[in-house]
Amino acid sequence: MLHLPNGEVYPNFGIGSWYLGENTARWEEERDCIRYAIENGVNLIDTAEMYGDGRAESLIGQAIKGVERDSLLIVSKVYPWNASLEQMKKSCLASLERLGTDYLDMYLLHWPGNIPLEETVQAFEDLKKEGLIRAWGVSNFDVEDMEALEKVADGDQCQINQVLYHLASRGIEYALKPTLDRKGIPLMAYCPLGQAGRLKKDLLTDPSIQMVADRHGVSRYQVLLAFILNQEQMMAIPRTGNIEHMADNLKARELRLSKEDYALLDQAFPAPDHRVALDTE
Repeated sequence: MLHLPNGEVYPNFGIGSWYLGENTARWEEERDCIRYAIENGVNLIDTAEMYGDGRAESLIGQAIKGVERDSLLIVSKVYPWNASLEQMKKSCLASLERLGTDYLDMYLLHWPGNIPLEETVQAFEDLKKEGLIRAWGVSNFDVEDMEALEKVADGDQCQINQVLYHLASRGIEYALKPTLDRKGIPLMAYCPLGQAGRLKKDLLTDPSIQMVADRHGVSRYQVLLAFILNQEQMMAIPRTGNIEHMADNLKARELRLSKEDYALLDQAFPAPDHRVALDTE
């Protein structure tokens, strides 16, 4: 479980929606896949106004119809150029309409932009006061971005940072993750299976991952997810529109890796021993 600075507790497993809702021929299958996840204990769903120009939010809105809203944690993200006092509320209301809900549990700034952080934070806080969002956070923020945020009034209200992280992309472990840990801010890992990562091919072919998978009688994808889920203050949000793949992903919640497993994975994919740029693809 993740402990947010505001005292709330979030699960360490959710589902993403990047690229979902973009193909109308797959709309029904993807909607049913989200429903399947909810029916099997997943309550956190991540999306963004960017994903399919809102189509992912619309898909999620269809998938959660009839589900008790209080049982869900809905996270969406705002474009940096919409993160102003004038525009953020418009973006938020549009996302809410597509999702078919009257509030977001978490609203994230999708990546650092040109609008002053002071203004963005004030816009977030105004949405909180209006009850349109319950909390806010950031995405793709590196160490310097987090330090700049800390200096802004109410910047300490940031609850989470969502960044790319998987076994073959461990750069955040050198500086960003320790910084977040000191601030008590949990990390949400997108592309935990390397879907958008340039190193995905290594994850699909490396024998060490298969060796760990064979030890436990699980898939290599479950190993990749467990690598994240077994860490403190870390959430994985894998994305899939296929129910079979979703069922496989969900099993990772029960997988516990041993020290020997971690040693083998660490040897195959060591964390960097120096600061590297934040991966976004």
